[in-house]
Amino acid sequence: MIAIVDYGMGNVRSLQNAFEYLGADVIITSDIEELEASERLVLPGVGAFGDAMEAIRQRGLQDTLTRQAMELKKPVLGICLGMQLFARSSCEHGQHTGLGWLDADIRRLEVQRPLKVPHVGWNDLHFPPDDWLFKGLRPGHANFYFVHSYHMVCHDAGNLVATADYGGPVTAVVRAGNLVAAQFHPEKSQDNGLKMLENWVAWKP
Repeated sequence: MIAIVDYGMGNVRSLQNAFEYLGADVIITSDIEELEASERLVLPGVGAFGDAMEAIRQRGLQDTLTRQAMELKKPVLGICLGMQLFARSSCEHGQHTGLGWLDADIRRLEVQRPLKVPHVGWNDLHFPPDDWLFKGLRPGHANFYFVHSYHMVCHDAGNLVATADYGGPVTAVVRAGNLVAAQFHPEKSQDNGLKMLENWVAWKP
């Protein structure tokens, strides 16, 4: 069973539809017992970092999520803002503390004209051709859909799996043990996104 964490800030229905299309058993929940009983967790997110962390704390989810991810080593997939929450901190609208699962921080995208912030639209990923997460996809032929104004700066280069080019390299996918996270929206990325989700569902860390 895959549990999509519902803390009030995410495209949970479209994610549920994507996993169900792949034949996965999936629920949307903020119930601690259901989260603990699940085999995998998905942490989505749309909106501001500080608001998301406050919503997670208000629902009493932070300790449970951290236990599942860091102690029990349950596979966790972060998507868009959900990925950014894995970091130690963010400077979005002030300074905020994240879940701290990765040695990383969130900073505003800085680009030169004619590029604009937010980064919205389709972009190619650069990734190792033999990486399991992108099995069935080819570098240079793998577009994914991005919507973000802030990006993750990894302090451990070993966590960086894939980048996109938007006025320079932008962190697109990170991984550390049982943790996987993507800045883009696989559920909005058509066949490429579905293939990536299928690979994650089949993955056994």
